[in-house]
Amino acid sequence: MFNAIRRPFGYEPVLTKEDLKKSPDNKNERAKNWKSTLLRIWKLVDEQRTLLIIVLTLVFVSSAMALLGPFLIGYIIDTYIVPGAFEGMGLIIGWLVVVYVLHSVTLYLQNYWMVGIAQQVIYQMRAGLFGHFQRLPVSFFDKRQHGELMSRMTNDIENVSSTLNTSFIQVFSSILTLVGTAVVMVFLSPILTVLTFIIIPIMYWSVRWITKRTGRLYKEQQKAVGDLNGMIEETISGQKIVKAFSQEDRVMDEFLVKSERLRRNGFWAWTYAGFIPKVMNFLNNGSFAIVAGVGGLLALNGSVTIGVIVIFTEYSRQFTRPLNDLANQFNTVLSAIAGAERVFAIMDEAEEADDTKHNAEKRLEGKVEFDNVSFKYEGAEEEWTIRKLSFTVETGQTAAFVGATGAGKTTVMQLLARFYDVDEGEIRIDGTPIGAMPRETLRKQIAFVLQDPFLFEASVSDNIRYGKLDASDEEVLEAAKQANAHDFISKLPEGYDTVLSGDGSMISQGQKQLLSIARALIADPVILLLDEATSSIDTVTELKIQEALERLMEGRTSFVIAHRLNTVRKADFVYVMELGKLVESGSQDELLKKDGLYATMLADAKL
Repeated sequence: MFNAIRRPFGYEPVLTKEDLKKSPDNKNERAKNWKSTLLRIWKLVDEQRTLLIIVLTLVFVSSAMALLGPFLIGYIIDTYIVPGAFEGMGLIIGWLVVVYVLHSVTLYLQNYWMVGIAQQVIYQMRAGLFGHFQRLPVSFFDKRQHGELMSRMTNDIENVSSTLNTSFIQVFSSILTLVGTAVVMVFLSPILTVLTFIIIPIMYWSVRWITKRTGRLYKEQQKAVGDLNGMIEETISGQKIVKAFSQEDRVMDEFLVKSERLRRNGFWAWTYAGFIPKVMNFLNNGSFAIVAGVGGLLALNGSVTIGVIVIFTEYSRQFTRPLNDLANQFNTVLSAIAGAERVFAIMDEAEEADDTKHNAEKRLEGKVEFDNVSFKYEGAEEEWTIRKLSFTVETGQTAAFVGATGAGKTTVMQLLARFYDVDEGEIRIDGTPIGAMPRETLRKQIAFVLQDPFLFEASVSDNIRYGKLDASDEEVLEAAKQANAHDFISKLPEGYDTVLSGDGSMISQGQKQLLSIARALIADPVILLLDEATSSIDTVTELKIQEALERLMEGRTSFVIAHRLNTVRKADFVYVMELGKLVESGSQDELLKKDGLYATMLADAKL
């Protein structure tokens, strides 16, 4: 098993030059996106302007102290050590100690406060992204892997966090150090300054050559991380299916392909990025050797003092070190920008739009009308899922929907709950178009009992209380009794306080369904959308569920996707659907007399 693990891995780049030329992420587009992304991050940072000003002031002070230290050392050499006159040197050394202590203190404080700023920004980004997830339409999640979305919430935001924590201060400090050092160097010796500046063009072209390649690879790396996380999340969630169909080898091969793509992108991104410190160190050493050699010759003919040479050699290192830091941080910033772009891309997705003209406090009565409704899912060119659908369900009535898989039954419920908006026609409740109702108002008066009930990793009581967050313990208990769930809950290790796993593996499918019915009962909805899930449940549990459903449906307008004949018999109307169209409707007796599609389905034991 897993023979693919042993296949050799090559180190060839994932993207060729031709691929990069064809990529939609061309140079101009990337630059535009990066500028916009940096501006958005800066707006978040700027919200803490007072603390930011303090941090930048401390950066300025620490940079000044870093420049003053070598200058004082050179002054001590020329004034006291070379002449051999040591009177008063102790005072200067004392000031030198103060300079370095102050430098260390300001470094600590600026880092401390910058971490606070960075974490607040990340908190806002994370909260903003998660909040945006809650406001996105269901159709958005239909098109995205959940693991890939989780990657944006975790990996991409963490990249931004790392950069803000370290790179922001380092970049600003490096720029100040470069400017300050250059000014002092020119003042001390223009000749040595020119020799030091020779390496700048070489550094620039070296960094440009490297970052031109790492920028694309970092973006591909972030995408590969998202793809891999999506595949892992999907596989773990569907592990039972993987094992049931013996697909372990295929899943492992798919993992290796995605993991190999991530490995290659990471290898080349970090390989190119690793060139930068090596190139910089080489140039730094070369610059130091040139300054030391030429400075020695100048000192011999009296053009400069020994103290100036000492200051200059230290400043030459101090000048090239910020260049080195900027080059290294540039790669980190590239990775963070790539992550931030992915986060902001989600936050720019259109939210569910709401028309809030309808009275948000009014409780609905429950009369539902579909008036010539047509709908097709995004991406379906000409294939209508629902076509010219019209019917009316009066308040308190139960409507059963039957038909083959793909007939459009579930879509009817999703349209009623406004998970999707209709393309043509209109859906009305109590005569008001649901498009004029805030989604929150509408959905608070609708409850779902789905075919595959979903439970949260929380206590039994919290799962029931999800239908009404302020429900008392007595209300939870009563809802559980009404749903026939109290008996099995009482036998759990900690009763209503038993914490269920995320997939509810501690309890049976039927017990999950009873909890979902209790959750619907406590919500006290006006309209019920029921997708019965009794086909794979034992007879005793099925009877309990059926009894609980009857209590739940009493006095409420109910839409039922019928899987069992018992449900159909008790419905006021049965709607038979085929390929998105309503082909028959009426009571069961009326449909049997017509001897049409419904009668055929019944005869073929499809109900």
